[in-house]
Amino acid sequence: MALTAEQDRSELDAPPKGAAPERSCLVTRRTGAPDELIRFVLGPDHAVVPDLRRKLPGRGVWVGLSKTLVAQAVKKQLFSRGLKEKAVAAPDLPDLVDSLMLREALQGLALANKAGLVVTGFAKVEAAIAAGKVAALVHAAEGADDGKRKLRQALRRRFGDATPPEFNLISGEALDAALGRGNVVHVAVGAGPGAKVFLASARRLALYRGDGENDARDGGENLTRDEALEQDNESSGANGRDTNGLAGPANEISWDA
Repeated sequence: MALTAEQDRSELDAPPKGAAPERSCLVTRRTGAPDELIRFVLGPDHAVVPDLRRKLPGRGVWVGLSKTLVAQAVKKQLFSRGLKEKAVAAPDLPDLVDSLMLREALQGLALANKAGLVVTGFAKVEAAIAAGKVAALVHAAEGADDGKRKLRQALRRRFGDATPPEFNLISGEALDAALGRGNVVHVAVGAGPGAKVFLASARRLALYRGDGENDARDGGENLTRDEALEQDNESSGANGRDTNGLAGPANEISWDA
């Protein structure tokens, strides 16, 4: 099908056969895989709407995975140019994207908790590290540096160069709400399909905020929550977990080896 001249190049360029799709950042014009950018579409009243899951209909434009770049796109009124029609980007659009990404990360953490892949509390997190059953650590953003430092040292002793990522992105209050527990400061997330949504979402949030490689590396796969649930259900049948995917009380170290 021939493309019209008005169709957005950043949205519709087809990659060579067999190559991964790439999109172009509205601000920098650099190309990258869709997971390295954020898609935006027009909503009602010409409002610019973030499409984090890349499923909303209509022409879209892409901005690099950076709060700073989104702020530049708003300030320079680039959305109208990219979408080739009137586009109203709210001044707080960068914060809206941040809150949506945070919500996805919290939903992913709740999913991992439901799958029996989460333990909390310094002693139990330290024991999980010693057992080598940690895919990521999560610390309350306002948590004491001393506890974070000790657990980071334990990670390095146990895993060496293959140290799992740490995330310092989420407040203790938000962790409490996501996990249904009180006074959560340190969280260990175990490896398993049910944790992949959290790892991918937290990695994107860290990159968006520019919180450094320690919070961004090894961030998991770009799976939807439904895909992770499906994989977790399959693995649960194989390892003898109950129909809820729980390997035992939520705060016990009972992950599969």
